[in-house]
Amino acid sequence: MDWDIVNESIPAIFAALPVTIALVSVSLFFGFFLAVIVALGRLSPYSALNKPAYVFVYIFRSTPLLIQMFLIYYGSGQFRAELDTIGLWQFFKDPWFCAILSLTLNTAAYTSEIIRGGIQSVAIGLIEAGKACGMSTLQLFRRITFPLAMRQALPGYGNEVILMVKSTSLASTITIMDMTGVYKEIASDHFSPFEPILVAGSFYLILNYIVTVAISRAEKKLAIHAH
Repeated sequence: MDWDIVNESIPAIFAALPVTIALVSVSLFFGFFLAVIVALGRLSPYSALNKPAYVFVYIFRSTPLLIQMFLIYYGSGQFRAELDTIGLWQFFKDPWFCAILSLTLNTAAYTSEIIRGGIQSVAIGLIEAGKACGMSTLQLFRRITFPLAMRQALPGYGNEVILMVKSTSLASTITIMDMTGVYKEIASDHFSPFEPILVAGSFYLILNYIVTVAISRAEKKLAIHAH
């Protein structure tokens, strides 16, 4: 092992950590809200809402994220004239926009199923009790169904967050210099991939450890309130 490369890799890859965190945070933020909409669509008795939601989930869960990212970033160039006409090319030519869009759509598909399962796990007796108290459908969802569903869905959603942290490494394939992108650059400069990839892997490990601890504490806190 070349410790000079390790010493060079640590500050360089650490400097790219905010890029990885930004990709994760923004994608999870928008992905969660989209996931709620999709989950409600999947639970809807109306085919006009249920079928498009099902197709969305099926497509983004059944194809690799890397292909989705390539299709959005490289494939959008095939429709440059059309996108430019409606003013969207300025977004699709930006690798940041394409990376966040692909990560958002992917996590929304997985998270929607987690939320759907959580909603379906809510006891019907609690919903009926809410109706007996005169709550509207929106009040029932906001005060009973959604909070209880998220309590049930939290462990699964925690796993999705961890997967998203790792999935951001694919953004380096479309020129974004996150931790993986910087690792590739250092490995190329020194013709030695082992040292920088070891450093990058360690940072991902630490980041996911923090996520795991945070989710575990949230689960314990919710478990206390449940009793």
